[in-house]
Amino acid sequence: MDKLTNMSVYVKVVEMGSFTAVANHLDSTVGNVSRAVSALENVLDTRLLQRSTRRLSVTDAGRRFYERCTKILADLENAEAEASNAALKPRGTLRVHCVPGLARQLVTSAVLEYRREFTDVTVDLMLSQRMPNLLEDQLDVSILIARTLPDSAYVSQKIGVSHCVLVASPEYLERHAAPATPEDLNDHHCLLLGTVDYVRDEWQLKSKTGDATFAPKGPSFSVNDMDAMAVAIREGAGIGLLAGFSAIEDLRSGRLVRVLPQYHTYERNVYAVYTSRQFIDAKIARFIDTLKNRVGTELMNTAQELIA
Repeated sequence: MDKLTNMSVYVKVVEMGSFTAVANHLDSTVGNVSRAVSALENVLDTRLLQRSTRRLSVTDAGRRFYERCTKILADLENAEAEASNAALKPRGTLRVHCVPGLARQLVTSAVLEYRREFTDVTVDLMLSQRMPNLLEDQLDVSILIARTLPDSAYVSQKIGVSHCVLVASPEYLERHAAPATPEDLNDHHCLLLGTVDYVRDEWQLKSKTGDATFAPKGPSFSVNDMDAMAVAIREGAGIGLLAGFSAIEDLRSGRLVRVLPQYHTYERNVYAVYTSRQFIDAKIARFIDTLKNRVGTELMNTAQELIA
């Protein structure tokens, strides 16, 4: 294999952390992957990776070489894209991951808008609560909601922000007096939402007059999906947290009512995460533009309406 090919294989090994994972990703063999890395080490006369039976670790020299390789390979991708016009016209298959609630409420419509404009792109949308491994799962973009993102080799762009608010059905509030303070929630049926970014048994609430942390006791219902939570609240099971984008239409129609309307959760950022560095494929770049224009605008309008 030539040096550029070996460099590309080495970058994948660093990012995926496994010879086997890279071999599967490249439809090659573990032996070929190992030989590519060894060939670079022989040319450079330095150790790039420390190998053991359980894991790989990158040496200091290997980390510096990885950073150089990624820049060189990105420049090469740019040159090839300019020659083939791939950086100008979106085409091919766009593989997207998104957390379920956001996908159902906002992102699916953004995908359809994107498809109407770029008819040469096929979109494959996968819903999952947890962030996937973009390289291993061969995904182009992941759309996440999080306070912060963990350190990784991925690139991210902020699409907007989201807050959760406390809501209940009018029927529930007819049977139970609406709480006036967070402490009054102790007298209510509190429905617990447990997702990757929300602690199930602790509500961290924020207001202009001060913050409050409430720990619901003896939950009558607990779920890890925003849409299932919305169903339970609409059917009068109790008070629960819903993301603004999930609750807004029911609040406007009167199917749901704000509880402790001066309070909301701390903001969560909505991110688009992808693997490219300097070069972004046109289909990814235009999709992120659509997310900012469609999803970002909806999130901003919802926040302005709900967060005083």
